[in-house]
Formats: sequence, C-alpha cells, structure tokens
Amino acid sequence: MNAPASARINGTRAEPASRARHDDPTGGRTWPLWGMTLLALGSLAAVTLQRQAPTPIAAETDARLVAPVLWQRAFHFEDRPDGSIAVLDGVTRLEVTRLRGEQGFARGALRMLAHARLRHGLSPEQPFLLTGHANGRLTLSDPATRERIDLESFGPTNIAVFARLRDAGGASASPEKATP
Repeated sequence: MNAPASARINGTRAEPASRARHDDPTGGRTWPLWGMTLLALGSLAAVTLQRQAPTPIAAETDARLVAPVLWQRAFHFEDRPDGSIAVLDGVTRLEVTRLRGEQGFARGALRMLAHARLRHGLSPEQPFLLTGHANGRLTLSDPATRERIDLESFGPTNIAVFARLRDAGGASASPEKATP
C-alpha cells in the first residue's frame, strides 16, 4: 500500500522526490553557476583579444633603449647534414662561416625567429639582420615579422656567438646612418 506524499516516516514528514534537496546541489540557485561560466568565458575572450593584438617592440617604444645603428649585416642560416649551421651572406648567399658544435643559444635564437615566420606563413627568403648599436647593444632581427632578439640580455658569452659574425668571411658590416 502506497503512503501519501505527506505521510510521516520515522516521525518526520516525507517530501516528494522532486523536492528533495539531494536532487539540486545549488538549492535552486543557478546564478553562481552562470556567473562562473560568464567569468570563464570573459577571461578566455580577454586572453584571445590580447594575443591577437599587435605587440610593440619594447626597445622601439622606450627612448632610453634606442641608440643609433653603427653597423648592420644580413644573414641566412641553414642547417647542414653534419649538424652545423651554415651562415650565408644575406646578399651573395655565399657561406661566410659555420657554427659548429652544440650552439644551443644560437640554435634557440634562430629557431624562435624561424617559428615566427612559420606562424605568419612567410618564406625563409628574406635574411635576418644582425645590428650593432652605438650603445654597444647587439640585436638579431627579422624584418619580415618584426621580431627582434636583444642579444645583450643573454650575457657576454652568448653575445660573442653572434658578435664574431660582424666581420665573418672577410666582409665587413655595412655602416648605417645613425637614426634617432
């Protein structure tokens, strides 16, 4: 025999299953769940917009870091079967030197610039630029993507890897007009 919904069981009043608390963990209040969902979606949208926005190159926006260009040299870099990196003159495409051994910093810097080109769907035809500034800074940049690595940030040993390329292959770097 079925007991009515308002029947007492063990001295307490039984409620229908549709009204039982264990069926709704929020107790009928869904606004916290909607609020958390909107917060997560808003955060995701903000991050997406920030990642898509063009990022200015810090040294170009900070006058204290901008110094006139003293010299500049264009290079192509190619991996060779023996594991070395061939450094080619950006104009003549003649090999001027090779980076042999592990060359972890050089490989990492070049890989970062090459990946930026891949992300932008660009070909490797345009050379990278190695630039010496009047304040002693040395930068490796990609004019195709506007990516730039300030090499002095990585210490004198890592700067030396690229600094020796200035006069590699008997050619000297072209002096550039000083720019403010």
